[in-house]
Amino acid sequence: MASDSDPVKDLSDEPVDHRFKGLPPDAQAQGLTVGQLAAERRDLHTGGFTTPVLTLDADALEHNLRALGAYAARHDLAFAPHGKTCMSPQLFRRQLDHGAWGITAAVPHQARVYRAFGIQRIFLANELVDPAALRWVADELAADPGFRFVCYVDSVRGVELMDRALQGRTPAARIDVVVELGAGEGARTGARSDEDCRAVADAVAAAGTLRLVGMGGYEAEVPGADPASVHAYLRRLTALAVEFDKAGRFAADLEEIVVSAGGSAWFDAVADVFAELPELSRPVLKLLRSGAYVSHDHGWYTRLTPFNRHPEEGGLRPAFRLWTQVVSRPSPTQAFVNAGKRDIAYDLGLPEAELVRDALTGEERPATGVRVVKLSDQHAWLETDAAEDVAVGDWVALGMSHPCTIFEKWPLIPVVEADGTVTDYVRTFF
Repeated sequence: MASDSDPVKDLSDEPVDHRFKGLPPDAQAQGLTVGQLAAERRDLHTGGFTTPVLTLDADALEHNLRALGAYAARHDLAFAPHGKTCMSPQLFRRQLDHGAWGITAAVPHQARVYRAFGIQRIFLANELVDPAALRWVADELAADPGFRFVCYVDSVRGVELMDRALQGRTPAARIDVVVELGAGEGARTGARSDEDCRAVADAVAAAGTLRLVGMGGYEAEVPGADPASVHAYLRRLTALAVEFDKAGRFAADLEEIVVSAGGSAWFDAVADVFAELPELSRPVLKLLRSGAYVSHDHGWYTRLTPFNRHPEEGGLRPAFRLWTQVVSRPSPTQAFVNAGKRDIAYDLGLPEAELVRDALTGEERPATGVRVVKLSDQHAWLETDAAEDVAVGDWVALGMSHPCTIFEKWPLIPVVEADGTVTDYVRTFF
């Protein structure tokens, strides 16, 4: 998909308008583009932004990008961060600039977004049995010899459906697949047993439209996951890769064998076990897929990150902050801010009050004594210890858990420097 234009850079030409929450209304009145607004370097609090407004901390964002890029390189891992987290072409570009091999997708729509913005390597961590989506992939591969696509297979029926959808195409279609090993009974997707994996591999061999290139899985789905059980699952995964290689199950024309795993909670276990892989008949692409690291969060992944177990390896910093405003203070112990379920991620816990910015003085202080106790569609319910904790008009910054459901609520997100200057805007496509 060669083109003279750069679709990522072209995002700066979008007009600032009503589609984008929290941005200065006068920017639309002036007919500014996103790039022109960024060039003005407005102050988040005094530059006309309206509440609620989600922000990304520029320093934390760059820190996180560097941290996982360096971790993957240090442990000899290729890196295909899961793009479903942010669905942001600008962040994909930065991940690739920090050494990523490609970007992981979960569904065909995400892969189509990636291709629209020039992503050349896509790992789709799902079995793809939609005929229309398979035909689209085949068309992309035929049109662009430099495009690499790999997806899961986890059932004989799935393989048969894929083969049926791809048969008879001109030019002939051939899609790379890895067998997904399920993480155990009651876990999510994947072939449950080693024998099931062998049956799926046999089905791929019988399908002229597919090419078996490796093994994959997702260790966070191990029931009751702990270091021992996660390592054991990953060793089953790599043992199958070794077995399949010795048995000649991988395609004869294959240049490298793909072994892939890795979310944001156990990438240390992936590094451990993938380092144990013996030499195979061809080089091994050890592909890590962690995605939530790019922004990290203030709760869920703060507790789960492997850097808690290995602080000597580095660490991540929460990059999100949702600035809201107190719009009602009906009692000394109750207040309401103007952001709720439409704006806030809440599937992995309620947000936490981080800072209060005084509406009159601009002074910022820790949100001591302020707690979020409930969410409505457009309000967060705050409980306070004392009458002076917050006042009507004050800005309250909230920290949230689960980057995937934070990003999806905001189509354009200001990137803010430490002094409050907005220097860029991150576009998302959900």
